[in-house]
Amino acid sequence: MRIKIVATALCHTDAYTLDGLDPEGLFPCILGHEAAGIVESVGEGVTSVAPGDHVIPCYQAYCGECAFCKHPKSNLCVSVRAHTGKGVMRHDGGVRFHTVEGDKPIYHFMGTSTFSEYTVLHEESVAKVENREAPLENICLLGCGVSTGWGAVYNTCKVQEHPGASVAVFGIGAVGLAVIEAAKDAGAGRIFAVDVNPEKFEAARRWGATDCLNPKDFEGRKIQDVLVEQSPGGWGIDYTFECIGNVEVMRAALECAHRGWGESCVIGVAASGQEIATRPFQLVTGRVWKGTAFGGYKSRKDVPGLVEKYMRGETRLDEYITHRMKFAEINEAFALLHGGKCLRTVLTFEDDDE
Repeated sequence: MRIKIVATALCHTDAYTLDGLDPEGLFPCILGHEAAGIVESVGEGVTSVAPGDHVIPCYQAYCGECAFCKHPKSNLCVSVRAHTGKGVMRHDGGVRFHTVEGDKPIYHFMGTSTFSEYTVLHEESVAKVENREAPLENICLLGCGVSTGWGAVYNTCKVQEHPGASVAVFGIGAVGLAVIEAAKDAGAGRIFAVDVNPEKFEAARRWGATDCLNPKDFEGRKIQDVLVEQSPGGWGIDYTFECIGNVEVMRAALECAHRGWGESCVIGVAASGQEIATRPFQLVTGRVWKGTAFGGYKSRKDVPGLVEKYMRGETRLDEYITHRMKFAEINEAFALLHGGKCLRTVLTFEDDDE
């Protein structure tokens, strides 16, 4: 189907690929994956949406038929994955973007390519927004980062099943704040926010963090040791979340997890070739190391519910948007992202030609 993109946000994954760190990164390509738009036309056999429908592109597809979609513990749909990973469409193995001359292909990115006024997606990669009152320029954030943080808490670790639990969040960007928001909502008792930029602590506390730690303030000590020492019972943190993509931080997050039952969830995507390491004893003594993609949400099935949750006023979604700019200002938006000066910048195509 072809979709007219109304709004698209910048995510660190876009910058990560642009910088050449993505092992699946293909160039030339059109980046962008966190967006919302309107269906312009559909191809033969498409039944779940029609022209005029409001939709959210989903890099994590959902067909509802494969083993991964049917399994309650997974959202890793494989219906189009082999093709989106190669930057092409399933139907013919080709692309829908070309250079102006028309002789060179431009690859798709994550099956979405939302940094474009119009894009083409597989039906499995589009979540329909039933509520036409939902502002596309806000709910576009539900296509990646914020949903991932929420889902890591609710779906992957199920923090809500353990009221009063302690939580540690490493990296206080948009994803980290989403983890904090969900952890507070899930009934966590202590929420530790960990970041080397103390300017982020004000927002962390506003979102629900009870403690803020800067590893630079503990020279000569490992931050995992500090967290264990400061944990409620002195044995570690019940749930820890790594939201950066740094393998050393992933290790720290695991090693401060509670002895006997602590769970550490990897959310951040590390650069190509990076490997994680720890002493096996950390796992033998009961810690669990796990990861999450799109927070475990089954995209087409679950994203409409997140939109309704937002419309009921039950989230802080609007507060993640710190900047709004025209798409023509995308380079300035990337500068804000790299400088840590924004949570999410939403770009719109409206009036870009004026």
